[in-house]
Amino acid sequence: MTRFDPGSPDPDSPDSSANEDDAVWLDLVARLEGTDSGPSGSADAGSPAARTFRDFDPLGLAAPAPVEPPVGGRAASLSGVDDAAAGEGASGPRDYEPDDDEGAFVPEEPPSLAGSDPLTMLAWLGAVGGPIALLLSAIFWRSAPLLAVVGMVVAFAASVVFLIMKLPQEKDENDDGARV
Repeated sequence: MTRFDPGSPDPDSPDSSANEDDAVWLDLVARLEGTDSGPSGSADAGSPAARTFRDFDPLGLAAPAPVEPPVGGRAASLSGVDDAAAGEGASGPRDYEPDDDEGAFVPEEPPSLAGSDPLTMLAWLGAVGGPIALLLSAIFWRSAPLLAVVGMVVAFAASVVFLIMKLPQEKDENDDGARV
């Protein structure tokens, strides 16, 4: 049978350092909130010492709300901020009404491919079709003659060079880049 020593900590009781940690934590929270910790360790939400986001704004993100007298009978909003504090001039990411754009964008009809330059169409077919033909020949025609493979590579290279040479040489001053 073991004898109980009043000076030694009870193995079944919580550690006394945990109580010290709680006290330090409550003190830290109270100092950060700028309130007295009081007996319960928390500040009264309705006290003047309770702070809002506008009180702590090191980056200046909260826009200063214009001070205007409350219009007769305006009650506090549902969010807990009264209308005078929020103000009509307060801005935020969702404090705007989107413009009603009556004229929705309708793209113009693309030109017909039948009226395009045949040499340009052939060049596009060579530029896109060359690598596809090389891939398909590597998969399905493994014994393709070297002349066919070289022909596909040359057709691709010639097509790309032709398309690059067909690009405009100087920039139009009135072109804003909106049209492709």
